[in-house]
This record gives sequence, structure tokens and C-alpha cells, in this order.
Amino acid sequence: MKYEPLVIGDLVAKVPIIQGGMGVGVSLSGLAGAVAKEGGVGVISTAQIGFKEDDYEKNPLDANLRAVKSEIVKAKKIADGNGIIGVNIMVATRHYEKYVQAACEAGADLIISGAGLPTELPELVKGYDVKIAPIVSSVKSASVILKLWEKKHNRTADLVIIEGPKAGGHLGFKPDEVANISEEEYKAEIAAIMEVVDSYGERFHHNVAVVVAGGISDRAKVDEMMALGADGVQVASRFVTTYECDASQEFKDAYLNAKEEDIIIVKSPVGMPGRAIANKFMESTKNGLQPITKCYQCIKGCQAKDIPYCITKALVNSVKGNVNDGLIFCGADTWKQKKMQSVREVMRELFAY
Repeated sequence: MKYEPLVIGDLVAKVPIIQGGMGVGVSLSGLAGAVAKEGGVGVISTAQIGFKEDDYEKNPLDANLRAVKSEIVKAKKIADGNGIIGVNIMVATRHYEKYVQAACEAGADLIISGAGLPTELPELVKGYDVKIAPIVSSVKSASVILKLWEKKHNRTADLVIIEGPKAGGHLGFKPDEVANISEEEYKAEIAAIMEVVDSYGERFHHNVAVVVAGGISDRAKVDEMMALGADGVQVASRFVTTYECDASQEFKDAYLNAKEEDIIIVKSPVGMPGRAIANKFMESTKNGLQPITKCYQCIKGCQAKDIPYCITKALVNSVKGNVNDGLIFCGADTWKQKKMQSVREVMRELFAY
């Protein structure tokens, strides 16, 4: 199959791939910069991005906002003028608007937002030359956000990412939907979402790119999604087992050693289902509450007294290498990854170029 570049407004990625944002600390400047240097869209996750900063424990918000800016600058330096550098900012993040402002000030090319509907994103980026993209999982969510942006902000998206039930991390589905929805059913959903997106593109005389995500781990799946009419694909887990990925080697080894039966659906403390690797920590969460000694104020509506464990602490533990005491999010096909590779090798396996 011949692949066309991914065009997002006046931005062009010669390889039509977005590296999915992975927090905490899995996709920072090292990975995002390498993907962009190779001609794709590298994405930095802003979720608790400042966990390595000296003052993170005392001032997590300040540390995070500072790190948003420094990681974007470092990623652009690595990319050396190639590709596109984006950030993934969850709508559920406390002080969401401050993260958007920090990303804009640092010169991010693209802001991707999911884990909620980014209703105010068009207003927040006014005055900046940055593209915006909601993550949707259904016709309903696509229709709601695009209709709202049209009515309230008189604009539409530059890109829409359709994230399916085989994605890693938090999922925009109910637990029974994750378990029961078939590939054919979801292909029909993708087609219906594309129709909605196209209708807004026509109304605004503006091409809105559509990228499909979730369970895309080889070239056959890439070709399948492109044949459906996607302008590109988003891939996350395949990039974890690269030398350039920002996570610890212990984190990467957890991917390399995972068996198919180790990939499980878990209930996140933030109230959403998620896909992760079974380990000692996940087993321990079944036996009662984990002590929470500090709240990092990461997610809106999260109350320490009501949750089984602190998701920030669990994710930071795992990315730093303490994988037995941490949460390891992953995609459905993670168990197929059995070797370390470079970003270039992964991208050339997915797209023959």
C-alpha cells in the first residue's frame, strides 16, 4: 500500500503516524523527538510530567508546568526541524487550562485532548499557531464535541483521533463494551465517525484529518485502518520497547516479558477501565486499600479517601523501574513485543519506506 503524508492544517508528517502520548513519563522528549525526527508526529504526555523535578514533591503543579515547556523545547531540538511535536493533555487534569497555556507558550505544534470532552480548548489556544485534536471513541462523542465547538467557538478540529477498545491505558468505554465489542462492530463505528467528521470539514471548508488508534501493532493492521479511509494511525505500545523511549529499562522489560494472559482490564482509581499488565501491585489492590500519604492533585474529582490507591504514585513507581509496586498500562497486543528496537526500525516495520 502507498502511504500519503499526514496533513494537519498546514503541518505535514511525511510518515502518517502519531506516537500516542503515554504517561507518566513514558513518552517525553526522547521518544517524541525521535519519532518526529523520523518524520512522524511525536507526542509528549503532560500527565505528572514534572515527576523528575527537584521540587515535585512540594510543588507538583509548578514542577509539571515547567517540565511541559522544557520537554517540548528538548523534543524540538531532537527532531531537528522534522515531523511534528504534539502534547497529550487529559481534560480530566486539574488546572487543565494552565497546561494548555504552557504547551502553547513553549511552541507545541499540536494539542491532543481526551479523558473527557475538551469543550474550551478552542478558546484556550486563541492567539497561538497550534493545531487541536479531540480523542473520541464513539459517534456520540464526536458529534457532541464538534457540534459544541461549532456553536460556541465557530471552528472545528484540525484532527480527530478515534481511539478503539484495544488501546492501552484509560479507555473511553464501559467495561462490558471493552470485553464484548467486535472488530467488525467497531469498524462500522469508525466509518460512522468519519462521516460526522467529514460533514464538519465540508461546513468549514477545512480538511479535518482522521487518525485511528487502539490495537495497531503491525503493518497489516496499519493497512486495514488506512483502507477504511483513515489519514493515519496512532501507535503507542510498540514505541515502549524502543531504545529512545523515556521509561526505565525495567518498565520496558515488563512489556518484553508479558504473556497474552498477563494483559488485563483493571479499574482505575479515576473511575475508568484501563488496560494494564498483571503484576504484584495489581494483585495487591484486590485485597483492600493502599495507604495514600500524599495527594498530588492530578485528576479532577479524585478524593484520596475514596480510592484504592494513588494512581500518580503507582505510575511513577513503574516508570522509574519499581514495576512490582506500580501500575503498567499497555495495549492489547503488548505481549507480541519480544525485542528492543529503535524508533526508526519500528516505523519502518509499520510503514515500508
